[in-house]
Amino acid sequence: MNISDDYRRGRHVVSRLHVHLVFVTKYRRGVFDSAMLDACERTLRDVCDDFGARLVEFNGEDDHVHLLVEYPPKVTVSALVNSLKGVSARMLRAEFTSQVNQASIRGHFWSPSYLAVSAGDAPIALLREYIEGQRRPAPTR
Repeated sequence: MNISDDYRRGRHVVSRLHVHLVFVTKYRRGVFDSAMLDACERTLRDVCDDFGARLVEFNGEDDHVHLLVEYPPKVTVSALVNSLKGVSARMLRAEFTSQVNQASIRGHFWSPSYLAVSAGDAPIALLREYIEGQRRPAPTR
């Protein structure tokens, strides 16, 4: 499948599907710092690649993350979210064990709920600007 002219073109389909996702940490605990957000973004990009999707924009604050994902029509948003949350939770717990444990998040890293908003009518540039404007925690030394 080729991606060109802002449209994804396949043998039998032409599409341009975007979803704005928001994942919140369990109990809305402020866990993230800049390094954790960077690691989370790398992992989420890899998961998107595995689905044939593309992470267009990513940012977050200390207790939640925003993603703008362009995805193919064969992928269901719920399956993509399940994988994004599962893989990132395992990676973050393994790589940042002490920070996750200090936040007293027992069992799950992410809240079981999530926000998924179709980006069909909103200009993608406006969504990207909104996500870029999140108050990312400053890097720790």
